[in-house]
Amino acid sequence: MGKTTILGAAILSMGLGLGATAASAEGDGDRFDRRGDRIEERLDRKGDRVERRLDNKGDRIDRRLDHKGDRIDRRLDRRSDRAAEAGRDGLARRLDRKGDRIDRRLDNRGDRVDRRLDRKGSRVDRRLDRKGQRADRRLDRVSRRR
Repeated sequence: MGKTTILGAAILSMGLGLGATAASAEGDGDRFDRRGDRIEERLDRKGDRVERRLDNKGDRIDRRLDHKGDRIDRRLDRRSDRAAEAGRDGLARRLDRKGDRIDRRLDNRGDRVDRRLDRKGSRVDRRLDRKGQRADRRLDRVSRRR
């Protein structure tokens, strides 16, 4: 073989190797894209699941508070009716004041529960955002190395 033939064979061999490397890098990039998509889908599903759980919990708490408030209102109404029948205006006023205090306490508790749920939901959102950002950065680093 002549020098020209050997040189041509070497160039052809390098070209094939570079083509294979480019194809491999492209395949790796596709794999990273699919992996990133799967991570993103999992984060979305987890976020949706957390959001549904928080909504369900908040709904249950609201129903319980409404139920307790209704029971208290009925009891106060019965007591007020008895007091009115007996002509005890002072008792009715005291029951009204007591009912107002109970309503305020229930409202305060409901507000505290709402604030706690908001804080927990915000923390979950922040954690999911951080995990998603870390996954994005990791995928970027890995894809840049390839």
